[in-house]
Amino acid sequence: PLAVALLLGTAACTRNSEPPTPELPTETAAPPTATMEPMAALVNSEGITVIEYKVEVERFQASESARGKETPLEDASKIVLDDLINQVLLAQGATSAGFKLDEAALQTRIETLASQVGGQDKLAAWQAAHGYSNETFRTALERSLAAAWMRDQIIASVPSTTEQVHVQQILLYNEEKARSIKAQLDAGEDFGELAALYDPATRGDLGWFPRGYLFEAQIEDNAFSLQPGQVSDVIASEVGFHIIKVLERDPQRPLSPDARQTLQDQALQDWLKDQRVKSTIVLAP
Repeated sequence: PLAVALLLGTAACTRNSEPPTPELPTETAAPPTATMEPMAALVNSEGITVIEYKVEVERFQASESARGKETPLEDASKIVLDDLINQVLLAQGATSAGFKLDEAALQTRIETLASQVGGQDKLAAWQAAHGYSNETFRTALERSLAAAWMRDQIIASVPSTTEQVHVQQILLYNEEKARSIKAQLDAGEDFGELAALYDPATRGDLGWFPRGYLFEAQIEDNAFSLQPGQVSDVIASEVGFHIIKVLERDPQRPLSPDARQTLQDQALQDWLKDQRVKSTIVLAP
C-alpha cells in the first residue's frame, strides 16, 4: 500500500509514444565518488535512484499480477521509468510555478502513511526493506506531492465549457459505396433517412463533442470546418469512409464528464510531451 501511495499513478495518462531518450555515457569526465548513489536516470540533472526505480518495478509487476496480467520485465521497466521521469518533470514544474511544501505538511503526510501501514515502526521497516534512508524516503515523498500538485494545476486549466458541435454521420466500409451515397445526398436525398438506413439504432448520431475528443482527427477537423446544415465530402479513416453533417454548433457548451476527462488527460500528455522536448533526460546504460 505504501508504494502505491508514493507512486503518482500517471501511467494511464502518459504512456504515449515519445522521442527516444539518450542514454547516459558509459564514461564520465570525472569518476563517481564512492558515496554517489547509483542513478537510473537524470532529469535536468535531478536523479532517479536505482533503488527507487527497482522498488517501483516490483510494485508494478505485483499490481499487474494481482489483476491477472503478466507484463514482461523489459516492458514493466520502461513503463515505470517513464512514469518516474514524468513525476520528476511535474515536480520540477511545480517548483517553477512557485509550489512550496513546508516541513509541517510533509511531516503530516509521513504520519498519515505511518498510520496506514500500522505505525512508525512498520514504516521504518518498510523503508529499510526497500533500501530507503529517511532522507531518500522524504525526498521521494516530497517529489510525489509536488508532482501531484502540478498535475492538478494542469487538469484544472481545462475549462468546463467550450465550443462543440453536434454531428450525425453515415459510415460505410467501401469507398465506392460511400461516394455513391454522397452523390445521392448532393442530388437532394435526406441525410437523416440515409443515416437511419445504415445505422437504425442511433441514426448515426455522434452527439456533441469538442475539439480534441475524437480519435479520428480528420473527422473532427471536418466537423469544425462546417456550419449547421452543411455536409462533408467522403472522409477516409482507419475504420471506414464517413460522411458527416453538422446538426448544431455551440460556442460555449458545458462539457460532458467523459469529454472533460478526455481533454484533461490530453492536456497532461501535451504538457509532459512539451517538457520532455525542453528537458535533458539521460538514462543509465
